[in-house]
Amino acid sequence: MRVNIEIDKDSGFCNGVVRAVRTAEQNLASHKELYTLGAIVHNNSELDRLVKKGLKVIDKEQMGRLSGTTVLIRAHGEPPSTYELARERNINLIDCTCPVVLQLQKKIADTSGQIVIFGKIGHAEVNGLVGRAEGRAVVVENIDQIEKVDFTRPVNIFSQTTKDPDEFELVCSKIRERMADPSTLVVHNTICRQVAQRHSRLSAFAKNHNVIIFVSGKESSNGKVLYELCRQNNDRSYSIQSLSQIERSWFKNGDSVGVCGATSTPKWQLTSCARFLKIRLKSYICSKFYSILYGNYSRF
Repeated sequence: MRVNIEIDKDSGFCNGVVRAVRTAEQNLASHKELYTLGAIVHNNSELDRLVKKGLKVIDKEQMGRLSGTTVLIRAHGEPPSTYELARERNINLIDCTCPVVLQLQKKIADTSGQIVIFGKIGHAEVNGLVGRAEGRAVVVENIDQIEKVDFTRPVNIFSQTTKDPDEFELVCSKIRERMADPSTLVVHNTICRQVAQRHSRLSAFAKNHNVIIFVSGKESSNGKVLYELCRQNNDRSYSIQSLSQIERSWFKNGDSVGVCGATSTPKWQLTSCARFLKIRLKSYICSKFYSILYGNYSRF
């Protein structure tokens, strides 16, 4: 089978995740063991690679039982309560909170009045933002949840850094329509510029290929958003976590295949996917030839 395979040059770890992973690797190289509060990246393949090097993933309850050790704060950031717990338990923190997230946390902490955060409820980054708001934040995931907002009061709205810019704009528009005084709605554009640019580029990438293979961990919030973007622009888009999920029936002779992923998908995984497709689709030609002669060949 003849196909053309291209890896999206803009896919792969965002800068914040690159920094966190490199910091973890450097510490593991010298100490052979390191704790991280929550999965350092929402990608099982990459996480397994780091766990084999000695990374230990813990939750807040487990952290509360540690003492005199080192814990890495991932790019998502944490609420003030985590730093207080570290001081109480004499825990050294390696703070890898993304600089973009840190800036957003500071903006929210410095903002008075009603705060609305557009983001995924329970997401690690959003939990950190809510913590900075000290009980003044309302979290909305979509336009169906804007009823949580008090439209009679001024509103400052922020977005989780990895959300869809178009969806954020829609939510802001719907809130503005409901406001008693629309001029009191202050929109803070807090979506990461690197992520925002990825949306427009990925749309074009999806349109320019017959088939899209989107590689992402199932826990990745950003992955869900970007895959949906691919699917909107190309109905032959398929989301996978591992190579074993790829189906031969997705491809036709002469297809242009695009391989892309989330901000939590490492470049090595995209490269492995492209290499796998080249080998398997090429071998399919031989399999099909032998099937004509002998009447049997594998599905892929």
